[in-house]
Amino acid sequence: MDSLLLIAIAAMSAGTPLLFATLGGILSERSGVIYLGTEGTMLMGAVTAFITFYTSGSWLAALLSAILVGGAFGLLHAVLTVSLKANQTVAGMAITLFGTGLSAYLGKAYAGMPAPGSVPKLHLSFLEGTPMLGALLGHQNVLIWLSFALTAILQVYIHRTSWGLKLRAVGDSPAAADSMGLQVGAIRYTHVIAGAMLMGLSGAYLILVFSPNWLEGMTAGRGWIAVALIIFARWNPVRALLGAYLFGAFEALGFRIQMMSDWIPSYFLKMMPYLITIIVLMMIGFKNRKKPSGQPESLGIPYYREQRV
Repeated sequence: MDSLLLIAIAAMSAGTPLLFATLGGILSERSGVIYLGTEGTMLMGAVTAFITFYTSGSWLAALLSAILVGGAFGLLHAVLTVSLKANQTVAGMAITLFGTGLSAYLGKAYAGMPAPGSVPKLHLSFLEGTPMLGALLGHQNVLIWLSFALTAILQVYIHRTSWGLKLRAVGDSPAAADSMGLQVGAIRYTHVIAGAMLMGLSGAYLILVFSPNWLEGMTAGRGWIAVALIIFARWNPVRALLGAYLFGAFEALGFRIQMMSDWIPSYFLKMMPYLITIIVLMMIGFKNRKKPSGQPESLGIPYYREQRV
């Protein structure tokens, strides 16, 4: 039981950055805009958070700087794809390459340096006497609690509010939404930028909680896993939480197996979470092959005002 509890705690820690990034991707794609710049945006959020934290000593300032940098990358993507009608896949790839290179350049002087601290934890004394739950949730950091809150808020926002209805309308049929008086461009801009802010927050989590020192390419493909988890979650925030923790559990399990046994190659154990993600996506795709995917119908398609329903 102790082993399962440790894996569950590690799964939450490893899955939270994926959750932030996946929620950001869901927001963007619900508006009809594919965002493949997740990896580069996360790296820029991570290096910005580290530099700010190292120079100011304030984790709140580090968090805010990562969110703002993520928003700037989201604005760039929105200009390219919404205003200039650029190919969304190509624009996202360009942002990933740009963010990867720029983060390596900015973080070169800080490589290997330890962060001056970490985010605080919330100690919930009323949970300490509860079996399992107390150990799992009684001493978690504030960013994990923030991820829970954001998951619940976005679930309600997308599916239970008039703003969420407008968002889904723009993602499914921007021409029909436009004819109803909705500002398609403004809605897409807002949600692409907000989604990229969450991706920047994801990068900040890696520095402030998961691995408190800057390393070039430290996201290690997590941005691409987040893109896959959007499909796994069927564009649903609650499913995104489950998918992120599933990946985190396999990552934690790989580390634990490596500690217990040395006959399995470490490279295979590091590869295992990504391999499992691919297998799970294939199984879900096969199982749901005759069901609607849940994908916004106008995803990836630029909207020209001249189009009519």
